[in-house]
Amino acid sequence: MENIVNKTTSTGATAAGTARFVIVLTTVTASIMELLDTTIVNVALNQISGSLGATIEDIAWVITSYAIANVIVIPMTGFLADYFGRKNYYLASMILFGIASYLCGNSTSLWELVFWRFVQGIGGGALLSTSQAILFDAFPGKERGTASGLFGMGIVLGPTLGPTVGGYIVDNYAWGNIFFINVPICIIATVLTILYVPKKEGEGTQKSKITIDYLGILLLIVGVGSLQYILEKGESKDWFQSKEISIVALMAALGIVGFISRELNTEHPVVNLRVFGNRNFAFSSIFVLVSGIGLFTSIFIYPVMVQRINGFTPYETGLSLLFPTLTILPLFPILGKRMSAGASPIPFVVAGIAIFAFFGFYSGTATADMGRWDFYPIQLMRGLGTVLLQLPLINASVAGLKPNEFGAGISLTNMIRQLGGAFGIALANNYVTLQYAQHRSDLVANYTPTNPLFIEKLNAIKMGFMARSGDALQATTQAYRQLELLLDRQSYFLAYLDTFRIISIFFLCVLPLVVLLRTKKKSPEEIAEAAKAAAESH
Repeated sequence: MENIVNKTTSTGATAAGTARFVIVLTTVTASIMELLDTTIVNVALNQISGSLGATIEDIAWVITSYAIANVIVIPMTGFLADYFGRKNYYLASMILFGIASYLCGNSTSLWELVFWRFVQGIGGGALLSTSQAILFDAFPGKERGTASGLFGMGIVLGPTLGPTVGGYIVDNYAWGNIFFINVPICIIATVLTILYVPKKEGEGTQKSKITIDYLGILLLIVGVGSLQYILEKGESKDWFQSKEISIVALMAALGIVGFISRELNTEHPVVNLRVFGNRNFAFSSIFVLVSGIGLFTSIFIYPVMVQRINGFTPYETGLSLLFPTLTILPLFPILGKRMSAGASPIPFVVAGIAIFAFFGFYSGTATADMGRWDFYPIQLMRGLGTVLLQLPLINASVAGLKPNEFGAGISLTNMIRQLGGAFGIALANNYVTLQYAQHRSDLVANYTPTNPLFIEKLNAIKMGFMARSGDALQATTQAYRQLELLLDRQSYFLAYLDTFRIISIFFLCVLPLVVLLRTKKKSPEEIAEAAKAAAESH
């Protein structure tokens, strides 16, 4: 990424030798672990829902609760690191993440798991943000491009390794182990942080000078949490016909409006919303939101589809995502160098949007008999679109902001992306449910005695069961049950394909707005300042 930070340790020197190696290992591993946990449960959703007796729609809360916690914490990370001290905050977040991971693995009910996933996300959001700043402090200025490449590759590897690691564990062990593997990593990382990560001069000593915006934090939690609940439960509760949904909607409106008003009028906002006054940032945020919807929704729908429809094991699902991503991984440091040299992000954003739109329509052509390697070119398009969108969108967002606004801008950009992902998963669940019902209604109309194809299929299945049991009545009952399962499977399959197509439509709708973006050639000083802000705010 474009993150070239001009900082030093408390002693005024960067880390070297063994200390630098340990810091790189610790921070990159912590970042991969945090991002891995955003996707590691995706391939285990069927197993977790069966074990806990939850529907596949309700089990999506396991993913969205983690994402929402990230959304809340990420914009506050810089403030919390200043208040408690960066190293102390990093250690506390690491320990919290490890404890929450252990309790996630021991959960015995859906909502217990959702709660601990939320706590895990609070710790994880800080790990991602703070690791980057610590990593860059370990390198002198001329070598921070190396740090950028290491961290950037970690960002891409984390979400991709999640389904693969999770799939292997679920195929061979109990699903709780997808959380337990974090515990020893957290313990080792905690010890290494205590021994090797230095404190910055004066960190954690300015508490008396820092004002905490408690009301802003509360309004953020109420507004975002309530809105997410509406998106998750609105369909099943008949939207505003439900008194519960109406009350929660009122809470969401009051929370969001109150949060915006508070942050725009308080002297010490927890999130600086004033940067939305910059037109370029405001329009870029739309692209970031849509990219979050596309990225997280596609990685959520795909594992469920190929396991339920194509018969993939969780491990096969993970591998089908891993190899395409490894193919495009080398592009990330190359793109990072181009951005660091001051290249305009707009051509990359346009290419990323176009490729992601193509990916959605391409996914919509999938068939139920496709194997792992048949999905390789499709997932290659997803990976390429991801690389071309991530860093350029951050650059496009801060273009035109003042240097002292870069931190707030990049922090908000990351929050909006995570928020788009959380909302995208909820919307995808609702859309799949809606389209499933529609496709089932359309298909069941063909299940009539006057349809010769239906009768032919029924008789063929019936004869197969009769050949094994010899009981005509039992064979007929089994044949109808088998047709019911086929109807259900085909209805879900068509709904998943529709969801991929709707992702493409989202991207195509925002593509014309690219003409409203403006960028300027940044000076070396502005590039350095933006890089410093990125390191502080993720």
